[in-house]
Amino acid sequence: MNFINKEAQIHVPSGGDTMAAIAATTDICIAAHQDDIEIMAYSAISQCFGKSDRHFTGVTVTDGAGSPRSGIYERYSDEDMKKIRANEQKMAADIGRYCAQLQLAYPSSAVKNPANSALIGELKDIILAASPHTLYTHNLADKHDTHVAVALNVIRALREIPGEKRPKKVITCEVWRSLGWLCDEEKTLLPTDGYPNLSAALLGVYDSQISGGKRYDLATQGRRLSNATFFASHEVDAVESLAFGLDITELVNSDLDPAEFISKHIDSFKNEVITRIGGLS
Repeated sequence: MNFINKEAQIHVPSGGDTMAAIAATTDICIAAHQDDIEIMAYSAISQCFGKSDRHFTGVTVTDGAGSPRSGIYERYSDEDMKKIRANEQKMAADIGRYCAQLQLAYPSSAVKNPANSALIGELKDIILAASPHTLYTHNLADKHDTHVAVALNVIRALREIPGEKRPKKVITCEVWRSLGWLCDEEKTLLPTDGYPNLSAALLGVYDSQISGGKRYDLATQGRRLSNATFFASHEVDAVESLAFGLDITELVNSDLDPAEFISKHIDSFKNEVITRIGGLS
């Protein structure tokens, strides 16, 4: 597979043939930054772990530059951080037994540029080569510009792929904003309580972020525990750890504007709150 950016790379943890590894994919996550995959798609990672009939591939779009840093990383340059974060992502792929990990090495500015068609073409090639059943990416209500830009580029790429070759499911996930605000019937439930040791190991790999001043490991685990407990007020917890997703398969397979699509869900939440207050007033 040919990449546009010279720093882009593919890592195959098994050491096998690259294209065969990509073609074996059943579940794929396309994320903005190193560690986003492990935060938002752990349900898929754990469900593929050690299986013979399910295989997980990760795609990291940006180059890892520009992340906040402190402590031992405080004086590291963006070039230093790019190398460190790329290596951390490869370590995560090894621990999680991904069939492949692709890092496309785009600067965030290029991802956020709507006129940049190169990324769309590259994502199309990857999705067609992988032919996954389910694709995970960032949610449209995320508050990080680069995350939302990646989601929009994924949608554009999928819409350029013939319908029969698109993933059967496209799920958007939590990182820089929870999806707890969605009405319950609109949530896709993604259990994250499988292999808790694996989850901790995957999040713990990212020392440049944790020691660098961002406790994503604790925050992610806390959100998942909170989701599991606060999901149902009148029932015992079905799982110990849970992530929420939003199914956007319908959006991908239509020409609906993404802003209109997410607005409908925001309106559903608004109406649910107003109706409940009205019924109790």
